[in-house]
Amino acid sequence: MKHNFGAGPCILPQEVFHQAAEAVLDFNGLSILEVSHRHKDFVAVMDETMDLVKKALHVPSGYSVAFLQGGATLGFTIAALNMLRETKKAGYINTGVWAAGAIKEAKKVGVDVSVFASSEDKNFSYIPKDYTIPSDVDYIHFTSNNTIYGTQFKEFPKTNLPLVCDMSSDIFSKEINIGDFDLIYAGAQKNLGPAGATLYIVKDEILGKSTSSFMPTYLDLKQQVEKESMLNTPPVFSIYVAMLNLRNLLANGGVKEMEIKNNAKSVLLYNEIDHNPLFRGTVATEDRSNMNVTFLLENDSLQESFDKMWKAAEIVGLPGHRSTGGYRASMYNALPIESVQVLVNVMKEFTRING
Repeated sequence: MKHNFGAGPCILPQEVFHQAAEAVLDFNGLSILEVSHRHKDFVAVMDETMDLVKKALHVPSGYSVAFLQGGATLGFTIAALNMLRETKKAGYINTGVWAAGAIKEAKKVGVDVSVFASSEDKNFSYIPKDYTIPSDVDYIHFTSNNTIYGTQFKEFPKTNLPLVCDMSSDIFSKEINIGDFDLIYAGAQKNLGPAGATLYIVKDEILGKSTSSFMPTYLDLKQQVEKESMLNTPPVFSIYVAMLNLRNLLANGGVKEMEIKNNAKSVLLYNEIDHNPLFRGTVATEDRSNMNVTFLLENDSLQESFDKMWKAAEIVGLPGHRSTGGYRASMYNALPIESVQVLVNVMKEFTRING
């Protein structure tokens, strides 16, 4: 058994893999890969997947769910275009590569961006606090979890302004109040399903209100919602697997139970990092991500030895992002705590030998 700590596309439940594999061979007489997205069988899949999202996250009335393509990278542009109003201004929090990407794309479509909080001064090793949210902007945007640097918002910004969030890497990992947000978007390939689909949860009252003179049909969330995510051919397989995964999530206690498990996994690994003299964490303790645990060796000369040990234990996906180095243990919903224990055991044995 391999222990998959990869940052994404990520681990999914084995039961979901088996069900998806069966559907590739036979989905009501066809392969799920060849069924028409207009066929009643897939329309039922789309409807159920949207309904399961609403159930899992307790989405209140007055919100719509849509599945698009392009990942969160296209979501940067979609969010900016759909939220633009009279001031043509927006407030952004910069907490790393993906937040910076959102800022860059917003500027490209004419948004006057105010970066009112940033952790760039310390290489994005913390979540900004004690900031003042601007009052003369159309919306506020932040990234809830930062996969590369290993930080996570434990409390969301408090504002009466429309709030937009890229939740790609921690949606469905913990309970949230959807009613606090006007728009949430998230690439599927972390806790929802395979790469290819992007989830949007949007407050209905913001649809069709953009003042942008540039609004391609595909990027208009109002039209996407009205067409029930069928404006073009949707990513059929990705949405089907997301449906299977959401069924599995709800059958196993839902997001509330998953949050308990994710907390237990993070406590187990962070405790080892904090008490093992050969390792150290890279981010502020209070801002540590439960999804992406980043850490370093105290002695780089021991890297080859440590790498051999975790690879021998059938661990995969542990190296840090190419821009940061070190190690990153991504612990998405489907990663069992037993895999985390394997990593902790390797770290303990490594220190016994080299400490």
